Amino acid sequence: MTTYPEHHLRLTTVDEQDSVRIELHGDLDYDNADLLVREATACLDARPALIDLHLRCADVGAVDSMGLCALLMIARRTGEAGVRLHLDDRPVRLERLLVITGTLAHLTAPPPPRPLAHPAAEESTGTARPAGPDSIT
Repeated sequence: MTTYPEHHLRLTTVDEQDSVRIELHGDLDYDNADLLVREATACLDARPALIDLHLRCADVGAVDSMGLCALLMIARRTGEAGVRLHLDDRPVRLERLLVITGTLAHLTAPPPPRPLAHPAAEESTGTARPAGPDSIT
């Protein structure tokens, strides 16, 4: 039996003016995926005006289903925050996984626009909804 050295995921986070770049080094798998989700979530929470979150994937090794799940969770959270997710420098094996699973377009799509909060406008509309089901007798 051949044993391979551990490929623990190491992250390097670089803050820039309107963006954050997280560089991934190692395997994005069952043992390590949660580390990336926590780091990305912390960046989103710490920077509410963030525009772009870049995940630099050049040094990513293996990616399993939990790694893919982590990327999808990060895409969900960036979308909710109105932040654009970038998967930069994707190695061929990651590109192939994203194409085969049909997630490439989803992970790299622009986020929906951030909603504008106008509490005064909500209070002034005062439209009434019917209290019961519509019925014709």
